[in-house]
Amino acid sequence: MIKKILDNLFPRQITNEFPGLKIALWGFYLFTALTLWRSQHHIFSADGGAQSIATIPIDRYPESAASTIIGMFAFWGLSQLIVGIIYLVAAIRYRAMIPLLYLLSLFEYLMRATYIPAYKSIETVGTAPGAAGNLPLVIFSFTMLILSLWPDKERETVNES
Repeated sequence: MIKKILDNLFPRQITNEFPGLKIALWGFYLFTALTLWRSQHHIFSADGGAQSIATIPIDRYPESAASTIIGMFAFWGLSQLIVGIIYLVAAIRYRAMIPLLYLLSLFEYLMRATYIPAYKSIETVGTAPGAAGNLPLVIFSFTMLILSLWPDKERETVNES
């Protein structure tokens, strides 16, 4: 059983065969869309989403500090775009990678929800949607990881016939 889980997390051949339950595949499509949607806000918003979304009071900061924060948010959006494109490619062509991508997203959102806020605080004037969404995305990623590794009995029955 452990070998099967590891083989599904780290496939020897990256195919377009999804190993898990269909709900995890559909969840991945939605997660991909969310990732791509979020990236464009940080890239194209005038403030990079720093104040308008994340509620960082950059209007109180010196112009050079505000510009630096805005630039970093745009770079973050670019990173999200690249990750979103990787997700999109996996969703279209390399579905065997989806369990691994769920594992990586679980790690990312777990770090966002726990470690980073504890040691790298960010001044905000409200609760940013990203901060509020971290714990639900940890739960989502964990649940979808399990479901992506859960064998689809219907598909196994068809393949055995």
